[in-house]
Amino acid sequence: MSKPYVVGIDIGGTNTVFGIVDARGAVIASSSIKTLKHSDVNAYIDELYSEVTRLLEANDAVDKVHGIGIGAPNANYYTGMIEKLVNIPWPTPLPLAQMVSEKFGIPVAITNDANAAAIGEMTYGAARGLKNFIMITLGTGVGSGIVINGQLVYGHDGFAGELGHTIMKRNNGRLCGCGRTGCLEAYCSASGVARTAREFLEVRQDPSLLRDIPVESITSKDVYDAAVAGDKLANEIFEYTGNILGEAFADFTVFSSPEAIILFGGLAKSGELLMRPLRESMEKNMMNMFKGKVRLLLSELKEADAAVLGASALGWEAKMPTPMTMPAAPAVE
Repeated sequence: MSKPYVVGIDIGGTNTVFGIVDARGAVIASSSIKTLKHSDVNAYIDELYSEVTRLLEANDAVDKVHGIGIGAPNANYYTGMIEKLVNIPWPTPLPLAQMVSEKFGIPVAITNDANAAAIGEMTYGAARGLKNFIMITLGTGVGSGIVINGQLVYGHDGFAGELGHTIMKRNNGRLCGCGRTGCLEAYCSASGVARTAREFLEVRQDPSLLRDIPVESITSKDVYDAAVAGDKLANEIFEYTGNILGEAFADFTVFSSPEAIILFGGLAKSGELLMRPLRESMEKNMMNMFKGKVRLLLSELKEADAAVLGASALGWEAKMPTPMTMPAAPAVE
């Protein structure tokens, strides 16, 4: 009898969400644990095993799982390793896919969270039937997954597709969490919108609802609420953000000629506040041969299930881990 389920695990800095998913993309059941309840990764995996097993038993899914897919920060699909962690105090590089597979006795595949979102969208969401698209996640950061000819682009080392770290401001750009300056993420993430608000409030004298909020406490949600209420400054912040994002999308199109760019994440829910300036800027900056060809789509994955679905899509292609041989770097003559 074929195994009808996979388990999706999304590891975040605060919570780890996991669920049982069937081949149609229905989340049969889900739960979560605190990622940092245990600072020791082995204790974390023990608790994850215990709680996932409890969920499988409650849903008559024990021995019916084809594979496990994991989405995690800086995870490498090729090696099964997490290369670096910023908000989780586990030692890196960490062979997480192998460790989880050995604990569960089930094949495991792992990739970073944005790539997992792209695979989930292609398997269950708005990108079904598309062979060339770019997935952009607009959350605390800007993540991306690039699909060309039906294949996710990993590059020679597994780290391709970091479009959030393309540089949009070459001179006097904002410092990004990656250590460089002027990155797209520093402007067009949720945290980037909040930074724009603080900058606008500092250099301008316009009246604004945002001035009623302690400046260091302003969030992108505050900016959205003010914009919906008709606040002129807040609307200009969305104009500024959409313009930069549109410029970036026009450049991304030149690289891979996608059928669509799909947006996911809290900031993508801003509707026309963001989408109108984004569309206008993208078309204005688009190379002529690509004008009018690239659709902007919003994710079709339910927010509550998206992380689990994205990770679970990897589970169908998971295999038991074997020692990986990384491609050799070309010789320098």
